[in-house]
Amino acid sequence: MMKHYIFYLLLTITFPFVAVSQNGTVQNAAIPKDAPVDVSMTDFKNNVLNNEIVVFKSKLNGKEYQGLTNDKGKFSIRLPYGDTYEIFILGFKDSASYNFIEIPTPQGNNAYYKKPFEVDLQHLPEKNFILEGCNFETNKSDLEESSYVVLDELVVYLNRKDDERVELGGYTDNVGTPEKNLKLSQDRANTVRAYLLMKGIDPTRVTAKGYGMSNPVASNKTEEGRAQNRRTEVKILE
Repeated sequence: MMKHYIFYLLLTITFPFVAVSQNGTVQNAAIPKDAPVDVSMTDFKNNVLNNEIVVFKSKLNGKEYQGLTNDKGKFSIRLPYGDTYEIFILGFKDSASYNFIEIPTPQGNNAYYKKPFEVDLQHLPEKNFILEGCNFETNKSDLEESSYVVLDELVVYLNRKDDERVELGGYTDNVGTPEKNLKLSQDRANTVRAYLLMKGIDPTRVTAKGYGMSNPVASNKTEEGRAQNRRTEVKILE
C-alpha cells in the first residue's frame, strides 16, 4: 500500500479566463470537456526539478491523472472540469500530499477554458529512505527471495531519476561483535549494489558502505527494535 506523507511544499495556482463561443453553429459536443493545466516544479532555491511524477486525484471518482516533469521542470496535462483534484508528488514507494486544485464547470452552453490553469510547485525531495522489505538470511549477506520486489522498485526509481547518484548504507543490530557487524553490513550493502548493477544501473551511480551497529533507529532491547535496526538505507548524493 502506498504511504502518504506531507513534506515541505508550496503551491501557486493561476486561474485562466473562460472563453465563450459566440458562433451559434458550434455544437456542444465540440466544446472541450476538460481544462488545460500547465505544471512547473522547482525546489525552494528555484532549481528545476526534472523527472518528478505529479498525480492529480479526482475527488469525485478517485481517478488519477499524472505527468512527468521534463528537463525544464514542466509538463502539461488536461483535467475534466467540474471536479476538485488532490495533488501528490511521488517519491520512492510513497507520495507527498500537496494541496488541492478546483476546476469549476464553465458557465454557459459553449463555455470552455481557453487558457491553462498554471500550477507552480515548490518541493523538497527526500534525500534518505529505508528499503522496507529488503531482508537477508540470518548472519549472512544472501538476500531473501522476497527482497527482489523492493529492489526491482528501486531499479525503476533509479532509471527514472537517471541523474541521481546514491549510497547504499548497510546497518545491523547490536548482536555480535562490532567488527563482525561492520563486515556483515558492508557485505549486505555490496550485495544490494551488485543486484542493481546486474539490472543495468551504471556502477558509477551507486556506492555501498557498511555502518555496522551505529546509528540505531530503535531500541536494541527488543526483537522488534533489532529488526528495525537491521536495514538498508538509500541516500541521495549531491
